[in-house]
Amino acid sequence: MPDTHAERPAPSEAALEIQALVARSRKAQQQIENYTQEQVDDLIRAMVWCVARPDVAEKIAKFTVEETQLGNYDGKYLKIFRKTRATLMDIIDEKSVGIIEEDKARNIVKIAKPVGVIGALAPSTNPEATPVIKAISAIKGRNSIIVAPHPRAKLTNKMIVDLMREALVAYGAPADLVIAIETPSMDKVNELLKQCDRILATGGGAMVKAAYSSGTPALGVGVGNAVITVDDTADLKDAATKIRISKTLDLAASCSADNSVILLAPIYDQMLANLQAEGGYLVNAEEKKKLQATLWIDGHLNTAIVAQPADKIAGMAGITLPAGKLFFIVPETGYGPEHPFSGEKLSVVMALYKAKNIDEAIALTNNIQAYQGQGHSCGIYSTSDANIMKLANTTKTSRVMVNQPQAPSNSGNLWNGMRQTFSLGCGSWGGNSTNNNITWRDLINETWISKPLAKAKELPSDEVLFGDAIKRLK
Repeated sequence: MPDTHAERPAPSEAALEIQALVARSRKAQQQIENYTQEQVDDLIRAMVWCVARPDVAEKIAKFTVEETQLGNYDGKYLKIFRKTRATLMDIIDEKSVGIIEEDKARNIVKIAKPVGVIGALAPSTNPEATPVIKAISAIKGRNSIIVAPHPRAKLTNKMIVDLMREALVAYGAPADLVIAIETPSMDKVNELLKQCDRILATGGGAMVKAAYSSGTPALGVGVGNAVITVDDTADLKDAATKIRISKTLDLAASCSADNSVILLAPIYDQMLANLQAEGGYLVNAEEKKKLQATLWIDGHLNTAIVAQPADKIAGMAGITLPAGKLFFIVPETGYGPEHPFSGEKLSVVMALYKAKNIDEAIALTNNIQAYQGQGHSCGIYSTSDANIMKLANTTKTSRVMVNQPQAPSNSGNLWNGMRQTFSLGCGSWGGNSTNNNITWRDLINETWISKPLAKAKELPSDEVLFGDAIKRLK
């Protein structure tokens, strides 16, 4: 009989490195497996404070922009200073240890149990707050976490992880509850996906697909391509201001920035004027061609334009941009590969459509997002509940933001009730396993305790249970 062990290839260097990190992470996780709720919450408070203190947040924001050359200081500072605080506030009072839910009607009790080692992917576009938010979500469930950053943000990731590790030690917990892959590579990321206990994947489509293909239970996110409708009942000045906020936040590093805006015909001219007053630059036909040639190379988004200022993109495209203009408005009528402006742009470039009524706006939204972004999010500025509900009911989307700037809203903010996160599930529409705004509750196992009901349920009569089916199917 052949020696099958001798035929196996030796583990790769990447496999051995990740194996060692996972072993360290698992050892640390086991040390907090029986922590109390108070101990867990002390840790996540410390992890946020150590990075969100004003002086540290300022340092991280500056460093992130310098390293990645993506986005701007104001956007990065808001994320590390404000978003992390809001996320902590969102989860700090929730019970994640012991009994977390009781369903008295069904006589069921649910107990939270840790998953183990979380493998987390962090994108280059949001590398400042993503490691923090994912780490506190993991530790809220008494897990440990290993963060794999995009190579373009590896030093930012190390800085943030090191700060959290110091905070953990100050509270008597093992530093290895949070570990950074300091020199990331595809081989190491793939090994992490195979060796961890659950994957939390935020990044490009290829990375999310790799996560789902790894064999490890994964929580992934889909492609963003937010489409926003403004109807004829909206407060047009408020809508224009909020669209500008969303479109320019961190120079559109977020996949939730308004990629396409649909204006109903009766308010088209006034709303366009309002958008221009907010810093929008309406391109002409010739400039549209130049912009398209700059944004896409051989059918692929040019990474050199991602999260860059409007004047830089204008210079690359050979467009003279007037002073005070912050984002591009590109008139569009079509959708799909032949109309690339209908897709995700990750830049301060917005496609603009006209629709004769809400039904046409909904059809446009569905067609645009069938090309890219289905399941992620859309929005509407309206005071008509009928229009809002019609849009929500007939679009294939997980989130509908109403009268709110999309980019800072759909992942949770102080002005709404959405769960705070940077990981947005897109359901089956976006190739994901969940529609959730992903939080700690997605990073635990649950044990259900079922006791007998005080009074057993009784089956109703066939006439009640089957109704008209009895007659129809004779």
